[in-house]
Amino acid sequence: MTTTALEALAGRAREASRRLAVSSSALKNEALRAAAELLETDAEAILAANQADLEQARAESLDDPALDRLRLTSARITAMATALRDVAALADPVGEVIEGWVRPNGLSVQRVRVPLGVVGVIYENRPNVTSDAAGLCVKAGNAVLLRGSSSALRSNRVIVEALRKGLVKAGLPDDGVALVEDTSRESAIAFMRLRGFIDCLIPRGGRALIDSLVENATVPYVLDGDGNCHVYVDQAADLAMAEEIVVNAKLSRPGVCNAAETLLVHRAVAERFLPRIAASLEGVELVGDSEVRRILPQVAPATEDDFAREFLGLKLAVGIVDDLDAALAHIARYGSGHSEAIVTTDVATAERFTREVDAAAVLVNASTRFVDGGEFGLGAEVGISTQKLHARGPMGVRELTCAKWVVRGNGQVRR
Repeated sequence: MTTTALEALAGRAREASRRLAVSSSALKNEALRAAAELLETDAEAILAANQADLEQARAESLDDPALDRLRLTSARITAMATALRDVAALADPVGEVIEGWVRPNGLSVQRVRVPLGVVGVIYENRPNVTSDAAGLCVKAGNAVLLRGSSSALRSNRVIVEALRKGLVKAGLPDDGVALVEDTSRESAIAFMRLRGFIDCLIPRGGRALIDSLVENATVPYVLDGDGNCHVYVDQAADLAMAEEIVVNAKLSRPGVCNAAETLLVHRAVAERFLPRIAASLEGVELVGDSEVRRILPQVAPATEDDFAREFLGLKLAVGIVDDLDAALAHIARYGSGHSEAIVTTDVATAERFTREVDAAAVLVNASTRFVDGGEFGLGAEVGISTQKLHARGPMGVRELTCAKWVVRGNGQVRR
Protein backbone atom coordinates (compact mmCIF):
# COMPACT_ATOMS: atom_id res chain seq x y z
CA MET A 1 0.00 0.00 0.00
CA THR A 2 1.41 3.37 -1.00
CA THR A 3 1.49 6.28 1.40
CA THR A 4 -1.18 7.94 -0.72
CA ALA A 5 -3.47 4.90 -0.44
CA LEU A 6 -2.87 4.68 3.31
CA GLU A 7 -3.70 8.34 3.74
CA ALA A 8 -6.85 7.89 1.64
CA LEU A 9 -7.97 5.05 3.93
CA ALA A 10 -7.17 7.12 7.02
CA GLY A 11 -8.99 10.09 5.49
CA ARG A 12 -12.16 8.03 5.13
CA ALA A 13 -11.80 6.98 8.76
CA ARG A 14 -11.45 10.65 9.69
CA GLU A 15 -14.67 11.48 7.86
CA ALA A 16 -16.45 8.57 9.57
CA SER A 17 -15.19 9.72 12.97
CA ARG A 18 -17.05 13.00 12.62
CA ARG A 19 -20.34 11.17 12.21
CA LEU A 20 -19.63 8.68 14.97
CA ALA A 21 -18.74 11.49 17.36
CA VAL A 22 -22.30 12.84 17.20
CA SER A 23 -24.15 9.53 16.83
CA SER A 24 -26.62 8.51 19.50
CA SER A 25 -25.92 5.79 22.03
CA ALA A 26 -28.82 3.83 20.55
CA LEU A 27 -27.25 3.72 17.07
CA LYS A 28 -23.79 2.81 18.35
CA ASN A 29 -25.25 0.05 20.52
CA GLU A 30 -27.31 -1.24 17.60
CA ALA A 31 -24.16 -1.45 15.48
CA LEU A 32 -22.29 -3.38 18.16
CA ARG A 33 -25.12 -5.84 18.71
CA ALA A 34 -25.46 -6.36 14.95
CA ALA A 35 -21.71 -6.98 14.67
CA ALA A 36 -21.88 -9.50 17.52
CA GLU A 37 -24.63 -11.40 15.74
CA LEU A 38 -22.67 -11.35 12.48
CA LEU A 39 -19.56 -12.74 14.21
CA GLU A 40 -21.61 -15.70 15.39
CA THR A 41 -23.35 -16.11 12.02
CA ASP A 42 -20.02 -15.97 10.18
CA ALA A 43 -18.19 -18.19 12.69
CA GLU A 44 -17.43 -20.92 10.15
CA ALA A 45 -15.87 -18.45 7.73
CA ILE A 46 -13.85 -16.87 10.54
CA LEU A 47 -12.60 -20.28 11.71
CA ALA A 48 -11.68 -21.28 8.15
CA ALA A 49 -9.71 -18.07 7.68
CA ASN A 50 -8.05 -18.56 11.04
CA GLN A 51 -7.12 -22.14 10.18
CA ALA A 52 -5.36 -20.88 7.05
CA ASP A 53 -3.50 -18.32 9.18
CA LEU A 54 -2.48 -21.04 11.64
CA GLU A 55 -1.19 -23.30 8.88
CA GLN A 56 0.94 -20.49 7.48
CA ALA A 57 2.18 -19.61 10.97
CA ARG A 58 3.22 -23.21 11.64
CA ALA A 59 5.05 -23.29 8.32
CA GLU A 60 6.89 -20.15 9.43
CA SER A 61 7.76 -21.87 12.75
CA LEU A 62 5.85 -19.58 15.14
CA ASP A 63 6.25 -20.85 18.68
CA ASP A 64 3.41 -22.34 20.73
CA PRO A 65 2.55 -19.20 22.75
CA ALA A 66 2.32 -17.17 19.52
CA LEU A 67 0.12 -19.84 17.95
CA ASP A 68 -2.15 -19.76 21.00
CA ARG A 69 -2.54 -15.99 20.69
CA LEU A 70 -3.39 -16.42 17.01
CA ARG A 71 -5.79 -19.34 17.42
CA LEU A 72 -9.55 -18.83 17.34
CA THR A 73 -12.09 -21.42 18.47
CA SER A 74 -15.85 -21.45 18.56
CA ALA A 75 -15.65 -20.52 22.23
CA ARG A 76 -13.30 -17.60 21.54
CA ILE A 77 -15.58 -16.27 18.79
CA THR A 78 -18.52 -16.51 21.19
CA ALA A 79 -16.45 -14.60 23.75
CA MET A 80 -15.71 -11.91 21.14
CA ALA A 81 -19.43 -11.54 20.40
CA THR A 82 -20.25 -11.47 24.11
CA ALA A 83 -17.65 -8.73 24.64
CA LEU A 84 -19.30 -6.59 21.94
CA ARG A 85 -22.68 -7.01 23.62
CA ASP A 86 -21.14 -6.21 27.00
CA VAL A 87 -19.65 -3.01 25.57
CA ALA A 88 -23.02 -2.10 24.06
CA ALA A 89 -24.58 -2.47 27.53
CA LEU A 90 -22.11 -0.03 29.12
CA ALA A 91 -23.00 3.57 29.86
CA ASP A 92 -22.00 5.87 27.01
CA PRO A 93 -19.12 8.09 28.19
CA VAL A 94 -19.62 10.69 25.46
CA GLY A 95 -21.24 13.84 26.83
CA GLU A 96 -20.62 12.93 30.46
CA VAL A 97 -19.94 16.00 32.59
CA ILE A 98 -16.78 15.20 34.50
CA GLU A 99 -16.94 18.28 36.69
CA GLY A 100 -18.40 21.76 36.63
CA TRP A 101 -18.82 24.97 38.58
CA VAL A 102 -20.12 28.52 38.30
CA ARG A 103 -17.68 31.42 38.52
CA PRO A 104 -18.45 34.60 40.51
CA ASN A 105 -19.10 36.42 37.22
CA GLY A 106 -21.85 33.91 36.36
CA LEU A 107 -19.90 31.85 33.81
CA SER A 108 -20.77 28.13 33.89
CA VAL A 109 -17.59 26.07 33.36
CA GLN A 110 -17.73 22.33 32.64
CA ARG A 111 -15.40 19.55 31.53
CA VAL A 112 -17.23 17.15 29.20
CA ARG A 113 -16.13 13.81 27.75
CA VAL A 114 -15.72 13.75 23.97
CA PRO A 115 -14.31 11.15 21.54
CA LEU A 116 -10.61 11.13 20.66
CA GLY A 117 -11.41 11.03 16.93
CA VAL A 118 -9.49 8.34 15.03
CA VAL A 119 -7.73 5.70 17.10
CA GLY A 120 -4.99 3.70 15.41
CA VAL A 121 -4.34 0.22 16.82
CA ILE A 122 -1.24 -1.67 15.70
CA TYR A 123 -1.01 -5.20 17.04
CA GLU A 124 0.35 -8.69 16.58
CA ASN A 125 -1.16 -12.14 16.23
CA ARG A 126 -4.37 -11.72 18.24
CA PRO A 127 -7.48 -11.49 16.03
CA ASN A 128 -9.74 -11.08 19.08
CA VAL A 129 -8.12 -7.64 19.51
CA THR A 130 -9.73 -6.69 16.20
CA SER A 131 -13.28 -6.91 17.52
CA ASP A 132 -12.47 -5.73 21.07
CA ALA A 133 -10.67 -2.60 19.87
CA ALA A 134 -13.29 -1.79 17.26
CA GLY A 135 -16.18 -2.26 19.68
CA LEU A 136 -14.69 -0.01 22.33
CA CYS A 137 -13.73 2.69 19.84
CA VAL A 138 -17.19 2.79 18.26
CA LYS A 139 -18.86 2.90 21.68
CA ALA A 140 -16.69 5.91 22.58
CA GLY A 141 -17.65 7.65 19.33
CA ASN A 142 -14.33 7.06 17.58
CA ALA A 143 -13.37 5.59 14.25
CA VAL A 144 -10.67 2.93 14.44
CA LEU A 145 -7.87 2.21 11.98
CA LEU A 146 -6.58 -1.33 12.54
CA ARG A 147 -3.18 -2.59 11.49
CA GLY A 148 -2.70 -6.24 12.45
CA SER A 149 0.13 -8.64 11.67
CA SER A 150 0.60 -10.71 8.52
CA SER A 151 0.06 -13.89 10.57
CA ALA A 152 -3.57 -12.92 11.30
CA LEU A 153 -4.48 -11.11 8.08
CA ARG A 154 -7.06 -13.63 6.81
CA SER A 155 -8.80 -13.75 10.19
CA ASN A 156 -8.78 -9.97 10.54
CA ARG A 157 -10.32 -9.46 7.11
CA VAL A 158 -13.36 -11.60 7.92
CA ILE A 159 -13.81 -10.10 11.39
CA VAL A 160 -13.55 -6.53 10.10
CA GLU A 161 -16.10 -7.30 7.39
CA ALA A 162 -18.59 -8.36 10.08
CA LEU A 163 -17.89 -5.20 12.08
CA ARG A 164 -18.35 -2.95 9.05
CA LYS A 165 -21.63 -4.66 8.16
CA GLY A 166 -22.79 -4.05 11.73
CA LEU A 167 -22.15 -0.33 11.32
CA VAL A 168 -24.06 -0.22 8.05
CA LYS A 169 -27.02 -2.06 9.60
CA ALA A 170 -27.27 0.72 12.16
CA GLY A 171 -27.01 3.43 9.51
CA LEU A 172 -23.47 4.38 10.49
CA PRO A 173 -20.48 4.73 8.12
CA ASP A 174 -18.63 1.48 7.47
CA ASP A 175 -15.31 3.34 7.43
CA GLY A 176 -15.72 3.74 11.19
CA VAL A 177 -13.81 0.44 11.26
CA ALA A 178 -11.00 0.13 8.70
CA LEU A 179 -8.24 -2.43 8.22
CA VAL A 180 -4.79 -1.75 6.78
CA GLU A 181 -4.05 -4.90 4.81
CA ASP A 182 -0.45 -4.05 3.93
CA THR A 183 1.53 -5.70 6.74
CA SER A 184 5.01 -4.70 5.59
CA ARG A 185 7.45 -2.94 7.90
CA GLU A 186 7.31 0.11 5.66
CA SER A 187 3.54 0.22 6.04
CA ALA A 188 3.85 -0.04 9.82
CA ILE A 189 6.19 2.94 9.95
CA ALA A 190 3.94 4.96 7.62
CA PHE A 191 1.00 4.07 9.87
CA MET A 192 2.85 5.39 12.91
CA ARG A 193 3.41 8.69 11.07
CA LEU A 194 -0.20 9.43 10.09
CA ARG A 195 -0.19 12.67 12.02
CA GLY A 196 -3.26 14.68 11.13
CA PHE A 197 -5.22 11.48 10.45
CA ILE A 198 -4.76 9.43 13.66
CA ASP A 199 -5.36 11.17 16.99
CA CYS A 200 -4.08 8.43 19.29
CA LEU A 201 -2.00 5.34 18.53
CA ILE A 202 -2.17 2.21 20.66
CA PRO A 203 0.32 -0.64 20.10
CA ARG A 204 -0.22 -4.21 21.30
CA GLY A 205 2.79 -6.40 20.73
CA GLY A 206 6.29 -7.34 21.75
CA ARG A 207 9.42 -5.37 22.46
CA ALA A 208 10.34 -4.97 18.78
CA LEU A 209 7.00 -3.29 18.01
CA ILE A 210 7.26 -0.97 21.01
CA ASP A 211 10.85 -0.02 20.14
CA SER A 212 9.85 0.71 16.55
CA LEU A 213 6.95 2.86 17.73
CA VAL A 214 9.11 4.88 20.12
CA GLU A 215 11.67 5.43 17.35
CA ASN A 216 9.30 6.20 14.47
CA ALA A 217 5.91 7.45 15.66
CA THR A 218 4.91 11.06 15.10
CA VAL A 219 1.37 10.36 16.30
CA PRO A 220 0.67 10.63 20.07
CA TYR A 221 0.59 7.14 21.56
CA VAL A 222 -0.37 5.21 24.68
CA LEU A 223 2.11 2.42 25.39
CA ASP A 224 0.83 -1.10 25.98
CA GLY A 225 4.19 -2.29 27.31
CA ASP A 226 5.74 -5.52 28.53
CA GLY A 227 4.06 -7.59 31.21
CA ASN A 228 6.92 -8.67 33.47
CA CYS A 229 4.47 -9.51 36.26
CA HIS A 230 5.47 -10.72 39.73
CA VAL A 231 3.75 -12.76 42.42
CA TYR A 232 5.22 -12.26 45.90
CA VAL A 233 4.44 -14.96 48.47
CA ASP A 234 4.78 -13.33 51.87
CA GLN A 235 5.75 -15.00 55.14
CA ALA A 236 2.12 -14.59 56.25
CA ALA A 237 0.69 -16.20 53.11
CA ASP A 238 -1.84 -19.00 53.08
CA LEU A 239 0.39 -21.40 51.13
CA ALA A 240 -2.48 -23.39 49.63
CA MET A 241 -3.94 -20.14 48.31
CA ALA A 242 -0.52 -19.04 47.09
CA GLU A 243 -0.03 -22.28 45.20
CA GLU A 244 -3.37 -21.94 43.42
CA ILE A 245 -2.73 -18.29 42.54
CA VAL A 246 0.78 -18.91 41.18
CA VAL A 247 -0.35 -21.88 39.09
CA ASN A 248 -3.22 -19.86 37.63
CA ALA A 249 -1.08 -16.77 37.04
CA LYS A 250 1.51 -18.80 35.14
CA LEU A 251 -0.36 -21.63 33.46
CA SER A 252 -3.86 -20.47 32.54
CA ARG A 253 -2.48 -18.64 29.46
CA PRO A 254 1.32 -18.31 29.54
CA GLY A 255 1.51 -16.29 26.34
CA VAL A 256 -0.41 -13.20 27.46
CA CYS A 257 0.81 -10.01 29.10
CA ASN A 258 -0.88 -10.57 32.48
CA ALA A 259 0.73 -13.97 33.04
CA ALA A 260 3.24 -14.16 35.90
CA GLU A 261 6.90 -14.17 34.86
CA THR A 262 8.63 -14.00 38.26
CA LEU A 263 7.84 -15.64 41.60
CA LEU A 264 9.28 -14.08 44.76
CA VAL A 265 9.09 -16.06 48.00
CA HIS A 266 9.80 -14.86 51.54
CA ARG A 267 12.72 -16.71 53.08
CA ALA A 268 10.60 -17.80 56.08
CA VAL A 269 8.31 -19.96 53.90
CA ALA A 270 10.66 -20.87 51.05
CA GLU A 271 11.61 -24.34 52.38
CA ARG A 272 7.94 -25.30 52.63
CA PHE A 273 6.56 -23.55 49.58
CA LEU A 274 9.12 -24.01 46.81
CA PRO A 275 8.99 -27.83 46.58
CA ARG A 276 5.20 -27.87 46.40
CA ILE A 277 4.97 -25.10 43.80
CA ALA A 278 7.70 -26.69 41.69
CA ALA A 279 5.68 -29.93 41.64
CA SER A 280 2.51 -28.05 40.68
CA LEU A 281 4.11 -26.09 37.81
CA GLU A 282 4.41 -29.14 35.60
CA GLY A 283 5.98 -28.36 32.25
CA VAL A 284 7.32 -24.97 33.35
CA GLU A 285 11.06 -24.33 33.09
CA LEU A 286 12.14 -22.81 36.39
CA VAL A 287 15.25 -20.68 36.78
CA GLY A 288 16.28 -19.36 40.17
CA ASP A 289 18.83 -17.56 42.29
CA SER A 290 21.40 -19.42 44.40
CA GLU A 291 19.07 -19.68 47.41
CA VAL A 292 16.31 -21.18 45.29
CA ARG A 293 18.77 -23.68 43.79
CA ARG A 294 19.87 -24.77 47.25
CA ILE A 295 16.27 -25.88 47.92
CA LEU A 296 15.57 -27.00 44.34
CA PRO A 297 18.87 -28.33 42.94
CA GLN A 298 17.22 -29.27 39.64
CA VAL A 299 16.52 -25.61 38.84
CA ALA A 300 18.83 -23.83 36.39
CA PRO A 301 20.49 -20.56 37.46
CA ALA A 302 18.60 -17.35 36.70
CA THR A 303 20.42 -14.52 34.96
CA GLU A 304 19.78 -10.80 35.24
CA ASP A 305 18.05 -11.03 31.88
CA ASP A 306 15.73 -13.77 33.17
CA PHE A 307 14.46 -11.56 35.98
CA ALA A 308 13.96 -8.67 33.56
CA ARG A 309 12.22 -10.61 30.77
CA GLU A 310 8.65 -11.17 29.71
CA PHE A 311 8.87 -14.84 28.72
CA LEU A 312 5.38 -15.21 27.22
CA GLY A 313 5.81 -18.95 27.58
CA LEU A 314 6.43 -21.83 29.96
CA LYS A 315 9.34 -20.33 31.86
CA LEU A 316 9.38 -18.70 35.31
CA ALA A 317 12.12 -16.88 37.21
CA VAL A 318 12.13 -17.57 40.96
CA GLY A 319 13.82 -15.63 43.74
CA ILE A 320 13.96 -15.74 47.55
CA VAL A 321 13.75 -12.43 49.40
CA ASP A 322 14.44 -11.61 53.04
CA ASP A 323 11.41 -9.41 53.60
CA LEU A 324 8.86 -7.07 52.03
CA ASP A 325 11.49 -4.38 51.51
CA ALA A 326 13.54 -6.78 49.39
CA ALA A 327 10.47 -7.81 47.38
CA LEU A 328 9.58 -4.17 46.73
CA ALA A 329 13.16 -3.41 45.68
CA HIS A 330 13.21 -6.38 43.29
CA ILE A 331 9.93 -5.34 41.66
CA ALA A 332 11.10 -1.73 41.38
CA ARG A 333 14.29 -2.89 39.66
CA TYR A 334 12.89 -5.48 37.25
CA GLY A 335 9.15 -4.82 36.92
CA SER A 336 7.61 -3.35 33.79
CA GLY A 337 4.84 -1.43 35.57
CA HIS A 338 2.10 -3.80 34.40
CA SER A 339 0.65 -5.99 37.19
CA GLU A 340 2.07 -7.09 40.55
CA ALA A 341 0.49 -9.43 43.11
CA ILE A 342 1.04 -10.26 46.77
CA VAL A 343 -0.27 -13.26 48.68
CA THR A 344 -0.54 -12.54 52.40
CA THR A 345 -2.92 -12.61 55.36
CA ASP A 346 -1.20 -9.60 56.93
CA VAL A 347 -3.37 -6.55 56.24
CA ALA A 348 -0.62 -4.04 57.00
CA THR A 349 1.80 -5.78 54.63
CA ALA A 350 -0.84 -5.89 51.90
CA GLU A 351 -1.61 -2.20 52.31
CA ARG A 352 2.04 -1.27 52.15
CA PHE A 353 2.47 -3.38 49.00
CA THR A 354 -0.48 -1.67 47.27
CA ARG A 355 0.80 1.75 48.32
CA GLU A 356 4.47 1.34 47.35
CA VAL A 357 4.44 -0.82 44.23
CA ASP A 358 4.55 1.37 41.11
CA ALA A 359 2.41 -0.51 38.59
CA ALA A 360 -0.78 -0.06 36.60
CA ALA A 361 -2.48 -2.77 38.68
CA VAL A 362 -1.71 -4.22 42.10
CA LEU A 363 -3.48 -7.32 43.39
CA VAL A 364 -3.85 -8.75 46.87
CA ASN A 365 -4.56 -12.49 47.14
CA ALA A 366 -5.62 -12.77 43.49
CA SER A 367 -4.05 -13.90 40.22
CA THR A 368 -2.44 -11.39 37.88
CA ARG A 369 -4.63 -12.91 35.15
CA PHE A 370 -7.53 -10.78 36.41
CA VAL A 371 -5.90 -7.62 35.03
CA ASP A 372 -8.12 -7.47 31.99
CA GLY A 373 -10.80 -5.08 30.79
CA GLY A 374 -13.51 -7.72 30.72
CA GLU A 375 -12.63 -9.01 34.19
CA PHE A 376 -12.64 -5.45 35.55
CA GLY A 377 -16.14 -4.86 34.20
CA LEU A 378 -15.05 -2.63 31.30
CA GLY A 379 -16.67 -4.92 28.72
CA ALA A 380 -13.35 -5.37 26.92
CA GLU A 381 -10.08 -3.50 26.52
CA VAL A 382 -8.16 -1.95 23.69
CA GLY A 383 -4.93 -2.56 25.59
CA ILE A 384 -3.27 -2.28 29.00
CA SER A 385 -1.35 0.94 29.38
CA THR A 386 1.90 0.81 31.36
CA GLN A 387 2.50 4.54 31.10
CA LYS A 388 1.15 7.29 33.33
CA LEU A 389 -0.23 9.95 31.01
CA HIS A 390 -3.89 9.96 29.92
CA ALA A 391 -4.55 6.26 30.63
CA ARG A 392 -3.06 3.57 32.87
CA GLY A 393 -4.05 -0.07 33.14
CA PRO A 394 -6.84 -1.70 31.09
CA MET A 395 -8.20 0.83 28.61
CA GLY A 396 -11.97 0.75 28.20
CA VAL A 397 -14.44 3.23 26.73
CA ARG A 398 -13.61 6.09 29.11
CA GLU A 399 -9.92 5.83 28.28
CA LEU A 400 -10.87 6.30 24.62
CA THR A 401 -12.24 9.76 25.31
CA CYS A 402 -10.71 13.08 26.30
CA ALA A 403 -12.18 16.21 27.88
CA LYS A 404 -13.48 19.38 26.30
CA TRP A 405 -14.10 22.60 28.22
CA VAL A 406 -17.62 23.97 27.70
CA VAL A 407 -18.23 27.51 28.99
CA ARG A 408 -21.70 29.12 29.03
CA GLY A 409 -22.35 32.76 29.74
CA ASN A 410 -24.91 35.47 29.20
CA GLY A 411 -22.83 38.20 27.65
CA GLN A 412 -19.78 38.30 29.95
CA VAL A 413 -16.63 39.99 28.60
CA ARG A 414 -13.23 39.99 30.25
CA ARG A 415 -12.18 43.31 31.75
